[in-house]
Amino acid sequence: MPAVVPRSFPMRLADRALAAALGLPRSSGDYTVERGVRVPMRDGVELLADHYAPAGPVGRGTVLVRTPYGRTGPMAMLIARVFADQGYHVVLQSCRGTFGSGAVFDPMRYEIDDGHDTVAWLRTQPWFDGRLATTGMSYLGFTQWALLTDPPPELRTAIVLVGPHDMHRAAWGTGAFTLDDFFGWSEMIVHQEEPGFLRGFYRQATANRRLTPGKNGVPLLAAGERLLLGKAPWYREWLRRPDRDDPYWTPLKVGAALDRVQVPVLLIGGWMDLFLRQTVDQYTHLRSRGVDAALTIGPWTHVGVITKGVRTVLREQMDWLDEHLAGDRPAGRPARVRVYVTGADEGWRGLADWPPAHAEEALYLHPQGGLAAEPPGPGEPDSEFVYDPADPTPSLGGRLLAADASGWRDSRPLAARSDVLAFTGPPLPAPLEIAGTPVAHLAHRSDNPHCDVFVRICDVTPDGRAVNVSDGFRRLVPGEHDADLVLPLDPCAHRFAAGHRVQVLVAGGAHPRYARNVGSGEPVADATTLVPSHRRLQHGTSRVVLPVVGR
Repeated sequence: MPAVVPRSFPMRLADRALAAALGLPRSSGDYTVERGVRVPMRDGVELLADHYAPAGPVGRGTVLVRTPYGRTGPMAMLIARVFADQGYHVVLQSCRGTFGSGAVFDPMRYEIDDGHDTVAWLRTQPWFDGRLATTGMSYLGFTQWALLTDPPPELRTAIVLVGPHDMHRAAWGTGAFTLDDFFGWSEMIVHQEEPGFLRGFYRQATANRRLTPGKNGVPLLAAGERLLLGKAPWYREWLRRPDRDDPYWTPLKVGAALDRVQVPVLLIGGWMDLFLRQTVDQYTHLRSRGVDAALTIGPWTHVGVITKGVRTVLREQMDWLDEHLAGDRPAGRPARVRVYVTGADEGWRGLADWPPAHAEEALYLHPQGGLAAEPPGPGEPDSEFVYDPADPTPSLGGRLLAADASGWRDSRPLAARSDVLAFTGPPLPAPLEIAGTPVAHLAHRSDNPHCDVFVRICDVTPDGRAVNVSDGFRRLVPGEHDADLVLPLDPCAHRFAAGHRVQVLVAGGAHPRYARNVGSGEPVADATTLVPSHRRLQHGTSRVVLPVVGR
């Protein structure tokens, strides 16, 4: 039988200290925790959940959180206990196959049915008053979109933090497998239930060194399996199934939710989060339908949303729940869209919508590494490099899952490589602010049809540091290798200070962020033949188009 545990005095003190540190309202009262509640699914499987219940006779609604990452630690402290302290019922549930819940974990495959079966169980609980909200980040965001494929009538609102709705797009959307993110995540899942805090901390601290052989080995799948020991069978399936129309991916694509949800949705992302593009697309799609959607994008990586961004993120969630679930506090959001402008004079900006109104201004790539608003003259020689899959161009920073590899980095080591072209403009006479999606237009030629293109915009400071601002990557299909490419880069909001310079990097890969292109056309999982490609970039029309604001 589940055990009902009253909030202890140390827990009460910790909750009060956390609420004060985060600037949250004073506690609405006490709560108890019913641990290990068994929630039945339609196929007979039972999922375990913890129910945080306000001590008073009336709550302010129920917040449902479905997670594969356990029900203790930060998950309990930063979600369940914070919301319960404010008078909400909270159901924190372990997804099937994780932390005591029945069956075997198969990522995302059962979240539609399991989410709806959980809501059906909620309807039978005497304490459930018919007001429901969902929240959570990353995988917990996917579980929300899965539920929203058929939104239950009790749902008042959803808060999705850095959460994807399409896992094929996350894994294969560029045409190349997103290796670093999903190999690292799979290895973490394999070991996450092993006992011992210190052991887990050590595994995380040494992850990059331990996982490198699995990311660099050839053939790729065999190299990874040597580390995963067959305990992450989904990794093998993901790596071997690039086709978007493969039925395997159907349960992992829940974009239909974007056409069906009607309730208010708060979306929170980070400029260096691996799911940034999906977060932005979720917002623009919902707004196009007239859904009451709001968007916050902060200066965060994926993990940074709940570390560096924890105060902002929790405060925004609480304000949103107070307005849209409890309905007993006035709206506190000053603008529909809030973005943090990185770079010079950085800070939060409130916007009426995303993207904001902007002008498109082109910077042309010149021979010998120049970058200017005017195109080069006719007859200029091409810029050339060789991409060698035996020594693939490395990824450096950017939108990755791993905390120790993601974010803003000095790109000078990348620009110094012989397989990277660097184009740098003159010092800016005045600040330059961009907000939106930069686009690269490249007159690209390759002697090998099996090739990739990577483009990065950097902010070069007066002391020479080249900090990444926005990236774009695509695996080309035969026929694109000798063509004029149009490559959207990552959405961004950045201000280049006067005296700084804009830099554009062009390369043939970004490994292991994206699995290297072996150049032979073999399937990436089992490829063993490595074939280089000789690249040429023709000048005249090759340029990046920036979304400039504030002129």
